[in-house]
Amino acid sequence: MLSRASSSLRAGRPAAAIVGGQRRAGVQVIRSSRNSVAAIRAIQSVAQTDRDTITRLLYSLGSKREVERHLRIFSSASHPSQPAKFAVIKVGGAVLDQIDELALSLSFLYRVGLYPVVLHGAGPQLNELIEREGVVPDYIDGIRVTDTKTLQVARRVFLEENLKLVGALEKLGTRARPITSGVFTADYLDKEKYGLVGKITRVDKRPIEASIRAGALPILTSLAESLDGQILNVNADIAAGELAKEFEPMKIVFLNEKGGLFHGVTGEKISVVNLDEEYDTLMKEPWVKFGTKLKLREFKELLDYLPRSSSVAVISAAHLQKELFTDSGAGTLIRRGYKLFKHDSIESLGADRFRQVIHDRDPEVLSGDQSVTGILNEISKTPYTIYGDEPLDTIAVVSHPPDEVPVMTKLLASRSGVLNNVVDNVFNAIKKDHRRLFWTAQVDDENRSWHFERADGSFTRAGKSLFWYGVQNVKEVESIVKDFEAKGRIDRAYLPVGPSAPPHKAAAANGSTTPNGTRAFSTFARRTVPGSTRGYATVAEPPTPVSTEIKRLGLIGARGYTGQALTNLLSNHPYLNLTHVSSRQLAGLPLTGYGKASVTYSNLSPEEVERMEKDGEVDAWVMALPNGACKPFVDAVDRGAVERKSGQGSVVVDLGADYRFEEGWTYGLPELYGRSAIRAAKRISNPGCYATSSQLLVAPLVNFIKQEAWPTVFGLSGYSGAGTISSNDADGRPVSLPKVTPESLGGGVRPYSLTNHIHEREAAYHLSTLASLPVKIAFIPSVAPWFSGIISTLSLPLNGRLSAKEIVGMYEEMYQGEKLVKIRKEVPTLQDIENKHHWIVGGVQVHSDGDRVVVVGGLDNLLKGAATQCLQNLNLALGYDEYAGIPVA
Repeated sequence: MLSRASSSLRAGRPAAAIVGGQRRAGVQVIRSSRNSVAAIRAIQSVAQTDRDTITRLLYSLGSKREVERHLRIFSSASHPSQPAKFAVIKVGGAVLDQIDELALSLSFLYRVGLYPVVLHGAGPQLNELIEREGVVPDYIDGIRVTDTKTLQVARRVFLEENLKLVGALEKLGTRARPITSGVFTADYLDKEKYGLVGKITRVDKRPIEASIRAGALPILTSLAESLDGQILNVNADIAAGELAKEFEPMKIVFLNEKGGLFHGVTGEKISVVNLDEEYDTLMKEPWVKFGTKLKLREFKELLDYLPRSSSVAVISAAHLQKELFTDSGAGTLIRRGYKLFKHDSIESLGADRFRQVIHDRDPEVLSGDQSVTGILNEISKTPYTIYGDEPLDTIAVVSHPPDEVPVMTKLLASRSGVLNNVVDNVFNAIKKDHRRLFWTAQVDDENRSWHFERADGSFTRAGKSLFWYGVQNVKEVESIVKDFEAKGRIDRAYLPVGPSAPPHKAAAANGSTTPNGTRAFSTFARRTVPGSTRGYATVAEPPTPVSTEIKRLGLIGARGYTGQALTNLLSNHPYLNLTHVSSRQLAGLPLTGYGKASVTYSNLSPEEVERMEKDGEVDAWVMALPNGACKPFVDAVDRGAVERKSGQGSVVVDLGADYRFEEGWTYGLPELYGRSAIRAAKRISNPGCYATSSQLLVAPLVNFIKQEAWPTVFGLSGYSGAGTISSNDADGRPVSLPKVTPESLGGGVRPYSLTNHIHEREAAYHLSTLASLPVKIAFIPSVAPWFSGIISTLSLPLNGRLSAKEIVGMYEEMYQGEKLVKIRKEVPTLQDIENKHHWIVGGVQVHSDGDRVVVVGGLDNLLKGAATQCLQNLNLALGYDEYAGIPVA
């Protein structure tokens, strides 16, 4: 998410600057400097310095890698159109008594560019005051009975506590906005029984989002109003839950003075609760009663309503940062989780599902050293068990012939499987079944430390490592290894056997040699893992029920190359039918390239589109029109949707640039800005082709850009990217011809729009939502003499030294599990991208000074740059599998 000082500057609003340790009104700073560029840069510089300082402090809580990963995840959770996606924090009344600690914790988040929605109670303060005024608190079923006198006192207490918190934040230079009304609408819960107590019926998120867009933390009370204006008291926990249901944040945090939930027998803090696995058992525990049982039930009901990407944390204010920014956490994390399974055959799991995991994740398959069929044949040679979780975020295969040592032959995890700690859950299930185990890993495995932490011993040689647990005797290890070699159960390259190494190398490595000239087993000490690492439990987007309902699509502007490419894709879509195509030049002619039905071009007017929308003739529209021509048709759909009998208007995807900066439209680049917003959207702007590649190139490095230096993207596009002109063939039939022909290029390239290209502004605008400061990009497009395909070369100045390996790791981490993103070592070529549906990146090189990186990315401008991405967005918005109709191989 964009830092608010920077965001305000970009939007032309007053920002805040930290000057001399205090935060002053940015409008004064800007006026005094006469709106100079230098003043803006000074504010950006201070904001970045502030964020960097706070980030470095976070490193004391956990490793740099996990802190930066959590920061990146949280920062990318919000979009200017939905700025409250990070967290809802409910502050208990007792926590307000430690207001300085609370303000420091919230200010910490603010200074790294994170904007939680904060809602507080005031129970203890209210009890103290009403007792002082001679009113005895009365509760029924745990609900405070609220009469007129109690409500009068409650309003005063809430307002006082709210202003105290706002004041404490402002003293720390953190902008905060008190919001004490106008958010919650409620009916009486039971007027006769509870008095002036409300049940929330509606949440108006506009005041909250306006506060965040203005760069201020929203601080709410749990007071509501009825439709006739009566103030009603609402339980703060329930109000926080209603806020969470409205915003669907990544985190719902309940701050209490205890700092978590505790085991009723041992007294130990509970680190993690996986509701899908543990809820039923927990609720039967004799120590889970009263308040604990009520809390768990409320948490489950809340999380059952929310996406699986949400989780609840119970923590103290003092440890909020450790809970949010480290894998081990500090309080209690409650998440839905997933149930684990075990299968003794591929067929019982589902052969297609298993093959897809092997195809997408197995390193031998990805490198081309093995085929999927070869892998399956290898697995089937011995008795085996497949371990995993329901969405297949982690799959492990353990080979266990009778009376032999088990070997974990596969451990394949998606990005979410690693971050959500599903890998550990699966591994622990394996340990329950097997008291000893061997497995292997490459030394360049980005999670290599994970293997060492869970092994009793290991051996590493020539870039390959053998790990084991449950065997403590060296002689026994040697015997097991020889048996593996004899039976071929583990690739020989991983085993400490084989040809002798040159004596001088062996001596240098270990000071002495073993009989075979290799180093002996390199480690044999159990590396204990301090605490239980939980991983980040809320990053994975939840598996969404997939629709198989047949739906109808209208395509307006089908004459051009992109319309033709989309038509071809829709021919293979299992559920989405192209029923209407509109083109002024081709009206009356049959549509070619679509094999599912006979369709004739029409020339739809906005009035006809309005009528069709009103009558429910289509479920989605795609606008494939020139820039500036789309609005009359979108307006027509909007008008028709108002009168549509079903009450559900159509989805609209605009392939042009008209709505890429428009509030109320969702920007449809799923790999960067998430799927949940697209699934809920009715108006989607499809990114530009150059802009897609530029954003995918820059995004993993967006917070490593050197200040005041612009990354440069040089883009080479096939001539189809220049669009088409209308002509006629020899038979008089209208045809589309390229605006720029390869002959006109004379075998060379033609640079154009050398500054201020719309894709330059588009990429910078949306990347800024991922960054701590506004992003600018220098973009130089050129048209080349091939038909389709864009090769984009990024040159990015770094704000610190990074190695090529570290940079590749950032791309791998950000795009792990993305089916339409390919990462390779070599520079992508035209053959890698033309007629392909993916984006590919490679050729990472860092300057010898370590301060500039060059990376090359590529896509087909008609496919992933347009039609394929459009179909991704349509699939998500219509409830289909994201890749339905898209070849992902």
